[in-house]
Amino acid sequence: MSLRRRAAIAGAAETDRLGTLPEHSRMSLHAEAARKAVADAGLKLSDVDGIFSTVAGPNELSEYLGIVPRYVDGTGVGGCSYMIFVRHAVAAIAAGYCDVALIVHGESGRSWIDMEAPGTPASPAGQFEAPYGIAGAPTSYSLPVLRHFHEFGTTKRQMSHVPAATREWALLNPKAIMHKAGPITPDDVMASRVVCYPFNLLDCCLVADGGGALVLVAAERARDFPKRPVYVLGSGESAAHRQVAMMRDFTTSDSSRVAAADAFREAGIGPTDVDHLMLYDAFSFTPMLFLEDLGFVARGESGPFLADTKKGADGRTIYKTGPGGALPMNTN
Repeated sequence: MSLRRRAAIAGAAETDRLGTLPEHSRMSLHAEAARKAVADAGLKLSDVDGIFSTVAGPNELSEYLGIVPRYVDGTGVGGCSYMIFVRHAVAAIAAGYCDVALIVHGESGRSWIDMEAPGTPASPAGQFEAPYGIAGAPTSYSLPVLRHFHEFGTTKRQMSHVPAATREWALLNPKAIMHKAGPITPDDVMASRVVCYPFNLLDCCLVADGGGALVLVAAERARDFPKRPVYVLGSGESAAHRQVAMMRDFTTSDSSRVAAADAFREAGIGPTDVDHLMLYDAFSFTPMLFLEDLGFVARGESGPFLADTKKGADGRTIYKTGPGGALPMNTN
């Protein structure tokens, strides 16, 4: 059964501020995002009967918000959990398991207030990666990049176009953490201090405190809400591994290809129909991998694609994925 247009996003919100917020805990960030999203939909927390969250478990969040949902989902597979939650919420609404689905994320990633400790020495990563020098995301994510460099001739300079284009979008967003820091160029990225080869500082995403939430309802109800709804056309999900070191092929993400194929098939569109793209960008290389896996460029072609810039009438560099570019990407 197709879930195309069976549900819609009726409310969305972020916490008022993002960045360094030591006065907020993990739970208070969840609560602020949840309350704002519900209000954005013109609803009350008591209207929510489905909770989808993982950094705070659904039972923990329902307790904190003072509600008793009749459907919960705590699927935890890292950063993409919240995209998967959208899919699960659509399915739950279509099945009649809930009427108002609330998806919530909150994280005190910078201040580390009320956060749980990361992996222990007894964990698989602690046993089989840490002894070999893997100590945090930059060291593990560097593996696929170097393999891509080796197989396809991709370069650090090509990769440096990703953060340069992303900063152009940040300059248009008052809530962006680096909004006031000004533009950067590929040269600036290359000149920033090395974190773990081939990543320099400006190749790495910011660590921040903040939260966000979505409210979904059945499509037939969506037009009754105060904001114009966003209908869910297609979705997909998959999981291939937890540890980067366990990738079958370091130059491609198996789960991304499976999930993308399902999403495109259900939506009835393909990459050439997409004119706005949001891709996970923990590091500058991550969107490059996904551009290839989702079929926007051929295998090994993301580097030349991104490095193909042009000059605007005012002399400004126009990046392929930046403002004025052919494929706006990560526009927040």
